[in-house]
Amino acid sequence: MRISRYRRHFHAKPEEPRYRANEGITAPEVRVVDENGGNLGVLPTSQALATARERGYDLVEISPKAVPPVVKFINYTQFKYEKQKEARLQKAHAKKVEVKGVRLSIRIGQHDLDIRREKALEFLNSGHKVQLEIVLRGREKQLTNMAEQVMRNFFQNLKSELTVKIEQPFSRQGGRLTMLIARE
Repeated sequence: MRISRYRRHFHAKPEEPRYRANEGITAPEVRVVDENGGNLGVLPTSQALATARERGYDLVEISPKAVPPVVKFINYTQFKYEKQKEARLQKAHAKKVEVKGVRLSIRIGQHDLDIRREKALEFLNSGHKVQLEIVLRGREKQLTNMAEQVMRNFFQNLKSELTVKIEQPFSRQGGRLTMLIARE
């Protein structure tokens, strides 16, 4: 059978922390916490596992880096579910900051400049960063100082209405000039 060189590449899921349970615990001695949170002290792993089975629970390694590792009597599937739920909740509360672009020109009119200023203010008030951009074409590439002046004037207009700062100063890559600004 011939293998196609245009094979799909699947992205691996981000690895979630693995918790060892029952026979997967390799430490000879463990610090045991029972189902109610009481400390049973340091026991040999085999004895801790027997006690957990006797009480109808799994022995799960909670803190593997401690010396000796800390284990707890809990239901393993329920424990995994709780950890996944915490991760989902943490991901939902993470703030996502986007970079919004505003394109200017060295020949831009005052009305267009006002519209772009309003849009930039809207982006900044929403908590996003704004990337100012000027693309120079042809003979315009000689006028970088003029383009920089347009960007600085635009920034000063924004600064008069909001407290903004320059995150990434004026930079040039070929005919493309950029500056990144954000709220303080």
